[in-house]
Amino acid sequence: MTYDFEGKTEKEAIERAMLELGVERDSFDVEILEVQRGGLFKKGFVRIRLHLGDEAPHGGGHHYPAKTFERRSAAHSTLDEAMPADEEFERLLLEFVTIIIEKMNISGKVTVQSREKRKITLNVETAHSAIVIGKKGRTLDALQLIATLYTKKIHRGEMRVILDCENYRLHHEEILVRLAYSVAAKVRLSRRSILLEPMNPYDRRLIHTTLDKAGDIETKSEGEGVYKQVRVSFRSPRM
Repeated sequence: MTYDFEGKTEKEAIERAMLELGVERDSFDVEILEVQRGGLFKKGFVRIRLHLGDEAPHGGGHHYPAKTFERRSAAHSTLDEAMPADEEFERLLLEFVTIIIEKMNISGKVTVQSREKRKITLNVETAHSAIVIGKKGRTLDALQLIATLYTKKIHRGEMRVILDCENYRLHHEEILVRLAYSVAAKVRLSRRSILLEPMNPYDRRLIHTTLDKAGDIETKSEGEGVYKQVRVSFRSPRM
Protein backbone atom coordinates (compact mmCIF):
# COMPACT_ATOMS: atom_id res chain seq x y z
CA MET A 1 0.00 0.00 0.00
CA THR A 2 1.19 3.53 -0.72
CA TYR A 3 0.33 6.90 0.86
CA ASP A 4 1.42 10.41 -0.11
CA PHE A 5 2.30 13.18 2.36
CA GLU A 6 3.76 16.68 2.27
CA GLY A 7 5.86 18.72 4.66
CA LYS A 8 8.21 21.68 4.71
CA THR A 9 11.06 19.16 4.88
CA GLU A 10 11.42 15.43 4.29
CA LYS A 11 11.65 14.89 8.05
CA GLU A 12 8.44 16.82 8.69
CA ALA A 13 6.60 14.87 5.99
CA ILE A 14 7.77 11.55 7.46
CA GLU A 15 6.80 12.57 10.99
CA ARG A 16 3.36 13.64 9.76
CA ALA A 17 2.93 10.29 8.02
CA MET A 18 3.96 8.34 11.13
CA LEU A 19 1.52 10.31 13.28
CA GLU A 20 -1.40 9.96 10.90
CA LEU A 21 -0.86 6.31 10.00
CA GLY A 22 0.25 5.21 13.45
CA VAL A 23 3.31 3.31 12.13
CA GLU A 24 6.97 3.09 13.10
CA ARG A 25 9.78 4.40 10.90
CA ASP A 26 11.20 0.95 10.13
CA SER A 27 7.86 -0.33 8.79
CA PHE A 28 7.90 1.58 5.49
CA ASP A 29 10.10 2.83 2.65
CA VAL A 30 10.12 6.46 1.51
CA GLU A 31 10.11 7.70 -2.08
CA ILE A 32 10.69 11.40 -2.78
CA LEU A 33 8.08 12.53 -5.31
CA GLU A 34 8.73 16.27 -5.49
CA VAL A 35 10.90 18.92 -3.89
CA GLN A 36 9.81 22.55 -4.23
CA ARG A 37 12.35 25.07 -3.00
CA GLY A 38 11.01 28.10 -1.22
CA GLY A 39 11.36 31.59 -2.56
CA LEU A 40 10.48 35.13 -1.69
CA PHE A 41 6.79 34.72 -2.48
CA LYS A 42 6.24 30.98 -2.27
CA LYS A 43 6.69 28.30 0.35
CA GLY A 44 8.89 25.29 -0.19
CA PHE A 45 7.69 21.74 0.40
CA VAL A 46 8.65 18.11 0.01
CA ARG A 47 6.16 15.49 -1.20
CA ILE A 48 6.90 11.89 -0.28
CA ARG A 49 5.29 8.51 -0.90
CA LEU A 50 5.25 5.82 1.80
CA HIS A 51 5.41 2.20 0.70
CA LEU A 52 4.01 -0.16 3.34
CA GLY A 53 4.37 -3.92 3.19
CA ASP A 54 5.98 -5.64 0.22
CA GLU A 55 5.33 -2.92 -2.39
CA ALA A 56 8.62 -1.37 -3.48
CA PRO A 57 9.08 2.11 -4.95
CA HIS A 58 8.96 2.28 -8.74
CA GLY A 59 10.12 5.85 -9.36
CA GLY A 60 9.91 7.77 -12.58
CA GLY A 61 6.24 8.71 -12.29
CA HIS A 62 3.10 6.77 -13.17
CA HIS A 63 2.75 4.41 -16.09
CA TYR A 64 -0.68 4.17 -17.69
CA PRO A 65 -1.11 0.87 -19.53
CA ALA A 66 -3.56 0.00 -22.25
CA LYS A 67 -7.23 -0.53 -21.46
CA THR A 68 -7.64 -4.20 -20.55
CA PHE A 69 -10.43 -4.14 -17.96
CA GLU A 70 -12.41 -7.36 -17.85
CA ARG A 71 -16.18 -7.10 -17.43
CA ARG A 72 -17.54 -9.82 -15.17
CA SER A 73 -21.03 -10.44 -13.82
CA ALA A 74 -21.76 -11.82 -10.36
CA ALA A 75 -22.48 -15.20 -11.97
CA HIS A 76 -18.72 -15.54 -12.66
CA SER A 77 -17.69 -14.31 -9.23
CA THR A 78 -15.94 -16.62 -6.76
CA LEU A 79 -17.63 -15.13 -3.68
CA ASP A 80 -19.78 -17.18 -1.33
CA GLU A 81 -23.38 -16.63 -2.40
CA ALA A 82 -24.73 -15.43 0.95
CA MET A 83 -27.46 -13.45 -0.80
CA PRO A 84 -29.21 -14.14 -4.12
CA ALA A 85 -27.73 -12.02 -6.90
CA ASP A 86 -29.71 -9.40 -8.80
CA GLU A 87 -27.73 -10.23 -11.92
CA GLU A 88 -29.07 -7.42 -14.12
CA PHE A 89 -28.36 -4.78 -11.49
CA GLU A 90 -24.88 -6.13 -10.79
CA ARG A 91 -24.08 -6.36 -14.50
CA LEU A 92 -25.02 -2.71 -15.02
CA LEU A 93 -23.10 -1.57 -11.95
CA LEU A 94 -19.96 -3.55 -12.84
CA GLU A 95 -19.98 -2.24 -16.39
CA PHE A 96 -20.48 1.33 -15.19
CA VAL A 97 -17.57 1.20 -12.71
CA THR A 98 -15.40 -0.53 -15.31
CA ILE A 99 -16.07 2.20 -17.87
CA ILE A 100 -15.27 4.94 -15.35
CA ILE A 101 -11.94 3.34 -14.47
CA GLU A 102 -11.15 2.70 -18.13
CA LYS A 103 -11.46 6.45 -18.62
CA MET A 104 -8.53 6.73 -16.19
CA ASN A 105 -6.48 4.56 -18.59
CA ILE A 106 -5.80 1.93 -15.94
CA SER A 107 -5.84 -1.83 -16.53
CA GLY A 108 -7.48 -4.20 -14.09
CA LYS A 109 -10.65 -6.09 -13.25
CA VAL A 110 -13.87 -5.22 -11.36
CA THR A 111 -15.75 -7.96 -9.51
CA VAL A 112 -18.39 -8.39 -6.82
CA GLN A 113 -16.59 -9.02 -3.53
CA SER A 114 -19.63 -9.48 -1.28
CA ARG A 115 -23.34 -8.75 -1.14
CA GLU A 116 -25.74 -8.18 1.72
CA LYS A 117 -29.40 -7.23 1.92
CA ARG A 118 -28.81 -3.51 1.33
CA LYS A 119 -25.09 -3.40 0.58
CA ILE A 120 -22.87 -4.57 -2.24
CA THR A 121 -19.08 -4.41 -2.20
CA LEU A 122 -17.11 -4.22 -5.44
CA ASN A 123 -13.40 -4.89 -5.71
CA VAL A 124 -10.97 -3.40 -8.20
CA GLU A 125 -8.02 -5.67 -8.94
CA THR A 126 -5.17 -3.76 -10.57
CA ALA A 127 -1.43 -3.43 -10.52
CA HIS A 128 -1.95 0.34 -10.20
CA SER A 129 -3.84 0.37 -6.93
CA ALA A 130 -2.10 3.54 -5.71
CA ILE A 131 -3.72 5.51 -8.53
CA VAL A 132 -7.18 4.00 -7.98
CA ILE A 133 -7.01 4.56 -4.21
CA GLY A 134 -5.48 8.02 -4.44
CA LYS A 135 -4.10 10.23 -1.71
CA LYS A 136 -5.71 9.22 1.59
CA GLY A 137 -8.24 7.14 -0.35
CA ARG A 138 -9.95 10.16 -1.88
CA THR A 139 -9.95 8.83 -5.44
CA LEU A 140 -11.53 5.59 -4.22
CA ASP A 141 -14.06 7.63 -2.22
CA ALA A 142 -14.92 9.67 -5.31
CA LEU A 143 -15.37 6.56 -7.44
CA GLN A 144 -17.56 5.06 -4.74
CA LEU A 145 -19.73 8.18 -4.65
CA ILE A 146 -20.15 8.09 -8.43
CA ALA A 147 -21.15 4.41 -8.23
CA THR A 148 -23.65 5.22 -5.48
CA LEU A 149 -25.23 8.01 -7.53
CA TYR A 150 -25.49 5.66 -10.52
CA THR A 151 -27.14 3.04 -8.29
CA LYS A 152 -29.81 5.54 -7.31
CA LYS A 153 -30.30 6.48 -10.96
CA ILE A 154 -31.12 2.90 -11.92
CA HIS A 155 -33.68 2.68 -9.12
CA ARG A 156 -31.63 0.92 -6.45
CA GLY A 157 -31.60 3.85 -4.05
CA GLU A 158 -31.84 1.58 -1.02
CA MET A 159 -28.61 -0.21 -1.97
CA ARG A 160 -25.31 0.95 -0.43
CA VAL A 161 -22.27 0.58 -2.69
CA ILE A 162 -18.78 0.01 -1.25
CA LEU A 163 -15.80 0.17 -3.58
CA ASP A 164 -12.55 -1.43 -2.44
CA CYS A 165 -9.09 -2.03 -3.88
CA GLU A 166 -6.47 -4.37 -2.40
CA ASN A 167 -8.40 -4.50 0.90
CA TYR A 168 -7.74 -0.78 1.37
CA ARG A 169 -10.93 -0.31 3.41
CA LEU A 170 -10.00 -2.96 5.99
CA HIS A 171 -6.37 -1.89 6.11
CA HIS A 172 -7.37 1.76 6.38
CA GLU A 173 -9.70 1.01 9.31
CA GLU A 174 -6.87 -0.74 11.15
CA ILE A 175 -4.62 2.28 10.54
CA LEU A 176 -7.28 4.68 11.83
CA VAL A 177 -7.81 2.65 15.00
CA ARG A 178 -4.06 2.64 15.67
CA LEU A 179 -3.96 6.36 14.92
CA ALA A 180 -6.79 7.04 17.39
CA TYR A 181 -5.04 5.19 20.23
CA SER A 182 -1.65 6.72 19.39
CA VAL A 183 -3.01 10.27 19.36
CA ALA A 184 -4.97 9.65 22.58
CA ALA A 185 -1.75 8.53 24.29
CA LYS A 186 0.05 11.70 23.16
CA VAL A 187 -2.84 13.86 24.40
CA ARG A 188 -2.74 12.15 27.82
CA LEU A 189 0.96 12.91 28.15
CA SER A 190 0.86 16.50 26.95
CA ARG A 191 -2.66 17.46 28.15
CA ARG A 192 -2.88 19.39 24.85
CA SER A 193 -5.36 18.73 22.08
CA ILE A 194 -4.33 17.40 18.65
CA LEU A 195 -6.15 18.28 15.43
CA LEU A 196 -6.09 15.48 12.86
CA GLU A 197 -5.99 15.87 9.10
CA PRO A 198 -9.35 16.36 7.29
CA MET A 199 -11.34 13.11 7.00
CA ASN A 200 -14.51 11.93 5.33
CA PRO A 201 -17.59 11.21 7.51
CA TYR A 202 -16.93 7.46 7.74
CA ASP A 203 -13.34 7.91 8.94
CA ARG A 204 -14.34 10.56 11.48
CA ARG A 205 -17.05 8.29 12.84
CA LEU A 206 -14.50 5.52 13.32
CA ILE A 207 -12.19 7.84 15.30
CA HIS A 208 -15.11 9.00 17.48
CA THR A 209 -16.29 5.43 18.08
CA THR A 210 -12.81 4.11 18.89
CA LEU A 211 -12.24 6.74 21.61
CA ASP A 212 -15.84 7.01 22.78
CA LYS A 213 -15.30 4.87 25.91
CA ALA A 214 -12.07 6.59 26.96
CA GLY A 215 -13.17 8.55 30.01
CA ASP A 216 -10.27 11.00 29.85
CA ILE A 217 -10.42 11.68 26.09
CA GLU A 218 -13.02 13.54 24.06
CA THR A 219 -13.33 14.07 20.32
CA LYS A 220 -15.24 16.53 18.18
CA SER A 221 -15.39 17.38 14.49
CA GLU A 222 -14.39 20.85 13.32
CA GLY A 223 -14.71 22.60 9.98
CA GLU A 224 -17.13 22.81 7.09
CA GLY A 225 -17.92 20.58 4.16
CA VAL A 226 -17.55 16.84 3.76
CA TYR A 227 -13.90 16.63 4.86
CA LYS A 228 -13.74 17.87 8.45
CA GLN A 229 -11.03 17.54 11.09
CA VAL A 230 -11.27 15.66 14.36
CA ARG A 231 -9.88 17.32 17.48
CA VAL A 232 -8.74 14.92 20.20
CA SER A 233 -8.65 16.58 23.64
CA PHE A 234 -7.94 15.65 27.25
CA ARG A 235 -10.60 15.87 29.90
CA SER A 236 -10.46 14.96 33.57
CA PRO A 237 -12.08 11.56 34.21
CA ARG A 238 -15.45 11.70 35.88
CA MET A 239 -15.41 10.84 39.56
